[in-house]
Amino acid sequence: MISIRNSLTELERSHQIRAAVLDCYVGAIKNIAHYAIDLDQEITASHRKYLETLAVEVAADAPEVVVESRATLRGLLRDYRDKASQYLVNMREELAGTARALQEILDSLAQADGDHEKNLHAALGKLRQVAAASSFAALGTVISTVADSIETSLEQVRKQHQLTTSQFLVEIHMLHKRIDTLEAAASMKEVTRFATREELSERIRATPAGQYCLLLVGARGLRRAEVHFGKDAGEELFGAFAKRLRNSLPTSSMIARWGSEEFAAILVAKKSEAMASAKWVTEHLSGAYSCLIAGRAVRPVLQITVGVIDTAAQDTAERIIERIGLFLVGQT
Repeated sequence: MISIRNSLTELERSHQIRAAVLDCYVGAIKNIAHYAIDLDQEITASHRKYLETLAVEVAADAPEVVVESRATLRGLLRDYRDKASQYLVNMREELAGTARALQEILDSLAQADGDHEKNLHAALGKLRQVAAASSFAALGTVISTVADSIETSLEQVRKQHQLTTSQFLVEIHMLHKRIDTLEAAASMKEVTRFATREELSERIRATPAGQYCLLLVGARGLRRAEVHFGKDAGEELFGAFAKRLRNSLPTSSMIARWGSEEFAAILVAKKSEAMASAKWVTEHLSGAYSCLIAGRAVRPVLQITVGVIDTAAQDTAERIIERIGLFLVGQT
């Protein structure tokens, strides 16, 4: 009896802990939605809507939904990060344009200021000469008073102009600081941009054989994902694969998209090092990827095949290019 009572107590505690964890998880999703930084109204509104929908689904406490929600939440956060990055890049470009416009205005003001001040001072000098040479004391006094008034006004205009110039300089400085900050934002287009087949071929022709290896990658599943899930999912899958591939290779590597599902990279490395990279790519880039479709996670699968070509000094560029084609065609 005591054993049964203890078991029931432990079961109740387990249920309480599970309920508390689920409540915290749902609360975390809601907080992510609530505190999402406002970007474009449409982007942020849809992001919040998808998160709020996910929170409602998870709160229903269906085990399969809770498990699947991990991939969905990760996909939603990744998607919002990418859109925020692109938003910041666009803002950076707008700020750079504004800074250039302000600089042109400042240069124009500086040029105009020098010309006008010079002309006004020359006119004041002539007025004072006329006042001094006039035989009419009253007229001379009037002219002198007018000249003093003009000079006082000119001094006020000059101070105002200096203030405006200072404000422009402060604004330009702030814009440049924001631009420098935004420069650090990762751009998806830059990360996923690979060279073309023609560009890689030109690099091979310009690089002496024997100084590099070629890493060849077949990624089966890119086209299938686009057919089954749509163009957006296909692009997202390619973006995720491209980032993983780039992060798996040395930063100096030139990566090219040889075909729709075929890729080649120049590695300035020994064959043993290239083989190690090939093993890493095979092990870590194969498998299911999480992609979003209207706030829902789908998991298309990529099958990765990798080969290494060790170039020799006697190899011609055309022979190396031919070997790339033979290997990658064999993977289709």
